[in-house]
Amino acid sequence: MQNRLITLFETHFGTRPEAVLPVAADGSSRTYHRLVAPDGRTAIGAFGPDHDENRAFLSFSRAFNRAGFPVPELYADDDEAGVWLIEDLGDTTLFRARQEAREGGHEFDPTILDVYRRVVEILPRFQIEGDDIVDYSVAYPRAAFDRQSIVWDLNYFKYHFLKLAQIPFNEAKLENDFDALATYLLTADTDHFLYRDFQSRNIMLRDGEPWFIDYQGGRRGALQYDIASLLYDSKADIPEPLRAELLDHYLSSLARYLDFNRAAFLEVYHGYVLVRVLQALGAYGYRGFFERKPRFLQSVPYAARNIERILANGLPIRLSEIERVLRTIIAEWGDADGELDTSRLTVYVYSFSYRRGYPQDLGGHGGGFVFDCRGLPNPGRLPQYAALNGRDPEVAEYIADLSELEPFWENARSLAEAQIETYKQRAFTSLSVSFGCTGGQHRSVYLAERMVRHLEARFPEVRVRLLHREEPSWPRVAATPAG
Repeated sequence: MQNRLITLFETHFGTRPEAVLPVAADGSSRTYHRLVAPDGRTAIGAFGPDHDENRAFLSFSRAFNRAGFPVPELYADDDEAGVWLIEDLGDTTLFRARQEAREGGHEFDPTILDVYRRVVEILPRFQIEGDDIVDYSVAYPRAAFDRQSIVWDLNYFKYHFLKLAQIPFNEAKLENDFDALATYLLTADTDHFLYRDFQSRNIMLRDGEPWFIDYQGGRRGALQYDIASLLYDSKADIPEPLRAELLDHYLSSLARYLDFNRAAFLEVYHGYVLVRVLQALGAYGYRGFFERKPRFLQSVPYAARNIERILANGLPIRLSEIERVLRTIIAEWGDADGELDTSRLTVYVYSFSYRRGYPQDLGGHGGGFVFDCRGLPNPGRLPQYAALNGRDPEVAEYIADLSELEPFWENARSLAEAQIETYKQRAFTSLSVSFGCTGGQHRSVYLAERMVRHLEARFPEVRVRLLHREEPSWPRVAATPAG
């Protein structure tokens, strides 16, 4: 791949790069490198493993380049190899600039606010002019943000956040709410270019001006989606009054491109805020729980605070089961007073199978205990328990009756308690307690569940998070036919 990039660079610039340096990709399967010529000229080389996604990006880039949009110039590409060479816009994203301003003591730096205003002025150009110039036949994975796309996003939230974060829900009621929400969203005008991932991490700053990247998921859709993505970008944490100001500024800018009904726009806008926040939670769950990249879960408390604001404004239509699970997310991942407390200790409790190696610490600090349950008799070897797991009463009773259990439990409990007391005193924010067994289904699950119940009762001031890593691969017991 690097050799192909070097060839593209040499063909375009007429010289071989003297350095090829990796560039971090935030949550992407694509890989990036900065190629540096002897005279200091640079370019960004990219490799994408998905041919269809690459095709969408390259097609949109050519269209945007021809129209003079503020996107990186596409220098060259090798479609067969899945590599391309684009203009180097530097390393400063709007998200990074926002974080640096906050660290410097500015809650929302005036310079950053000016950039946000400029961003929302440019967005309608993508949505209106972009709609006339892009080729939707190459849009990936769908040509439009239609019912199917909406359902995919909602199921992404269900399977990769609710299930993996152990948030209980009524499946039938949730599906009914998903159907109602999709129907409501599609009452909006959906005949515009939808950027799809319009957020601060995908906006580069060069000489104070915004430039836009990562639009390969673009498709036809509603105007409300992209502005909701930007204003409810979780860790960017835009204060509520500024959200309202920026939304108003966007609508004024949009009016220069399109004659539209502002009241009708705002009526369905909050539905798009909701679906975007749910999609983001699905992404955090997938990257954090499934791919074991803990930094993504650090965005969940910010998303919980966004959810609080959504519920305070009222859901756009009656969605009782969605509202119920959202309130559970607030209770488990946010703070009762509505203020984000990043100093509070969180204990992550895992069950896992040694066949797949040790679990990654989701807190990102690498501290904690791993208890090996394989010395306890394995109920999974008994036919009556093979398809069950450690949460099932029959299995829990079997394990609880083992003579070996209580000494094991007392040692694990006392070590965890002592460490929590120490971490609280030293103001540490993360501890992991993991239980492993052969399959990650019976003994480790029982002990992880027991530890969570114990810690929640013993330390009500501490957050406790539970993850059964192997749950997606547990056997499913078929329902017994009636009669």
